[in-house]
Amino acid sequence: MQISRIPHRYIVALLVLCVMAAIFWWPGPTNANPMTHEISINAADFAYRPGRIEVHQGDQVVITLTSSDVVHGFALDGHDIKTRVTPGISERIVFTANDAGKFRFRCSVSCGSLHPFMIGELIVTPNNPFWKAAVITLIGVIGMVGYLWNTEKEIA
Repeated sequence: MQISRIPHRYIVALLVLCVMAAIFWWPGPTNANPMTHEISINAADFAYRPGRIEVHQGDQVVITLTSSDVVHGFALDGHDIKTRVTPGISERIVFTANDAGKFRFRCSVSCGSLHPFMIGELIVTPNNPFWKAAVITLIGVIGMVGYLWNTEKEIA
């Protein structure tokens, strides 16, 4: 009975793929220089203005929420934040954007017929997607060149 050997190039290719996967799923560093974003949001006419907020992961977010027509609410998905704002009285919301992703904020107080459509977005971008992709690509190219070089030697 003969045991077949796995060719060396397949082992190298598997190792390169494992390293690429490890880099892809590695959580990476947190934001070395977190910023504080002071944002004023006005809730009125079934909309938040601004309706979209973009910050980096690890940044501190300070929202000053006001209402200019009726009582509105503010509930941020993925965070334990829920508050009400009365016209003329502003509310201050402070939190750290720890998780990357897209989070919706919505009115949590029934404010009229278009209440279900009163939605905004918080976009928290990760700090290192470009560098992760660049390293994965570089390792893939090096692995591919090594694989092709080894294949060429076997043919010759």
